[in-house]
Amino acid sequence: MELVVEPDIYKPSIDIHGNYIDKVPSFHFIKKGIICPCGSRKDKVYENHSVFSNHIKTKCHQKWLSDLNLNKVNYYVENEEFKQIIQNQKLIIAKMEKDINTKIMTIDLLTQDLNITRQKLNNTNCSTVNNLLDFD
Repeated sequence: MELVVEPDIYKPSIDIHGNYIDKVPSFHFIKKGIICPCGSRKDKVYENHSVFSNHIKTKCHQKWLSDLNLNKVNYYVENEEFKQIIQNQKLIIAKMEKDINTKIMTIDLLTQDLNITRQKLNNTNCSTVNNLLDFD
């Protein structure tokens, strides 16, 4: 079985004023390649430093970076909403896990009771078993 290595996803840096800026990772950090979420070339993996450096100079990438800076407040609000959703989903998952564990314990108990009943039936007279089968 071969291990699949996924490329990194590019994240712009933030300057001292809180604005997103491009900072190309150094060439030895782009070992697995890098994918840019700007949308100019979907699923394109940039294999080295120079190719990615050329990419961040494109109009599409620059527009994406500009849009990030214009929508910082919206991204913050969206991030806070996502945090709340994640917290709620964690609670839902915990409740479901508890329900599943309860049901597993019930199944185990009923299976054990069924096995005990089967053993008792096997130890009793065959006519008793035949009589039980005659019920409609």
